[in-house]
Amino acid sequence: MSETIIGIDLGTTNSEVALIRDGRSQVLDVDGAPILPSVVGLAEDGSLLVGRAARNQYALYPDRTIRSVKRRMGEDVRLSMGEQSYSPQEISALILKRLKHAAEQQLGDAVHKAVITVPAYFSDAQRQATRDAGELAGLEVARIINEPTAAALAYEVDATQARTILVYDLGGGTFDCSVVRTGDEVTEVLASHGNNHLGGDDFDAKLIMHVLEHLRSEHQCDPSEDRAAMARIARACEAAKIALSNAPYARIDEEYLLPDRDPPVNLSLEIDRETYEAMIEGYIDETLEAVHTALKGAELTVADVDEVLLVGGATRTPLIQARLEQILGMQPRAEVDPDLCVAAGAAIQAGVIAGEATSAVLVDVTPYTFGTSAFGDMDGAPYPYCFVPVIRKNSPIPTANSEAFQTMVDGQEAVNVRVFQGENRDALNNTLIGSFRVEDLSDVPAGNVIVMRFELDLDGILKVTATEKRTGKEKHIAIDNATTRFESEELDAAKQRLAALMADDVEVIDAAATETEEHREAVKARALLEKAERLLESASAEDKEDLVDLIEAVRDALAADDSAKLGPAVASLSDLIYYLET
Repeated sequence: MSETIIGIDLGTTNSEVALIRDGRSQVLDVDGAPILPSVVGLAEDGSLLVGRAARNQYALYPDRTIRSVKRRMGEDVRLSMGEQSYSPQEISALILKRLKHAAEQQLGDAVHKAVITVPAYFSDAQRQATRDAGELAGLEVARIINEPTAAALAYEVDATQARTILVYDLGGGTFDCSVVRTGDEVTEVLASHGNNHLGGDDFDAKLIMHVLEHLRSEHQCDPSEDRAAMARIARACEAAKIALSNAPYARIDEEYLLPDRDPPVNLSLEIDRETYEAMIEGYIDETLEAVHTALKGAELTVADVDEVLLVGGATRTPLIQARLEQILGMQPRAEVDPDLCVAAGAAIQAGVIAGEATSAVLVDVTPYTFGTSAFGDMDGAPYPYCFVPVIRKNSPIPTANSEAFQTMVDGQEAVNVRVFQGENRDALNNTLIGSFRVEDLSDVPAGNVIVMRFELDLDGILKVTATEKRTGKEKHIAIDNATTRFESEELDAAKQRLAALMADDVEVIDAAATETEEHREAVKARALLEKAERLLESASAEDKEDLVDLIEAVRDALAADDSAKLGPAVASLSDLIYYLET
């Protein structure tokens, strides 16, 4: 039996580990999920936190937490974490070691070798730093491969036929665009261009600036020097960015952002997708310039490209997909999870090195585009039945997406919603699969916002919901068998094997999930303790006595690591704080 070699995607925001099982690539769960946040921190007692636990404490203790370390790889710097400082290689090694341990737990055997991916645009210094991090983690780095190469492997590109592929890889902190040639069982990067300091973190930064401007304008305050407040804002902005990938609006809410002010500052702000996309358009323009630069470097044109592959979580931004489709004349492929495809491809390469027989990743996707019709422009003329795609062809299922529409006339009382399946710009040339009517809308001027949400589940059931944003009034329809399911025996067999493997790992996953939940409860408890201690100064004598008793109860439960006592104590303290604040 050959030695197991794991594949690792060491990312800026998240990292993953995968390996070959039964001839197929499998991304492994770490702490109950396939994605491990690339965050390292120190708990209050000095113990090491890696992944979700570290990310959860970042908003409370940013000075004891390090994130986005990949952006510093190859630099001769020290990164502060608590009272100590570490090199980027050391922090990355802690992440790699956690991934290695997760693989060993699930394998029941030691792991010594790994294939680690890096952006194609990484320099020699950055590649060497990555190799050093692997060695520090106790891994022999069997190979470092480019992320676009790994992505091409994961996308089940036909190796028997020569294909020219454009890989658009936009992650949390790095971007590169690579032109890849596949054929004769060889996958080769012809040209790359990118920016090692451009990614979803920069999108977050734009939202953070927007929030700070709002706070200066509405509350006459600037929390930019308050590390804890800025960490909370950063977390809320990241959540809003993710939400805007599938919804036209998102809220950024943080209660008691600045509790020491009189009155305390509460952050409450809504942002729409159009405003957000205007913020980041300059970054997207930069990535599209890189597309043309990479093609020029490969001595090719847009017409020479056979496929476009999306890699990295930031590619879920709808504007990116739309702009790529516009300039390249084809819909990008995104049926393999953009967050997982690089790790899956790394595992395939690791399997090849280990001498295992491998095949590409199988996924279940929707073969159709689903959408609705709206009044718009068709070939330069107004047309009432323009097709508006909401869920795109080749989207992995289950999936969901939302779009916002507006009423056309003042006092419009109802809207007719038609659901179509197809690819034609003219909705009437597509297949009508369902319709319904939303009535009794608000008596307001034209422009009343109606949010349409499409949800497609694993069973092929499409649920469409129309909601009047102003009032929350909604109506929906469920359409059975909206898509034809794959019936391949090979796919069914793969699903059975995966189900069996997941059953074998239940105990490990459950234990990790419990550990994560316990840590979340502890983080919540410490946040409540800080708030309770601030309230002690202004509380009455009677309330102060109750506060002190509950503070001691929570501290005792934390010190004893007694989750049975911690839960009730936290609940009681939370209730008292709510009473005192209201």
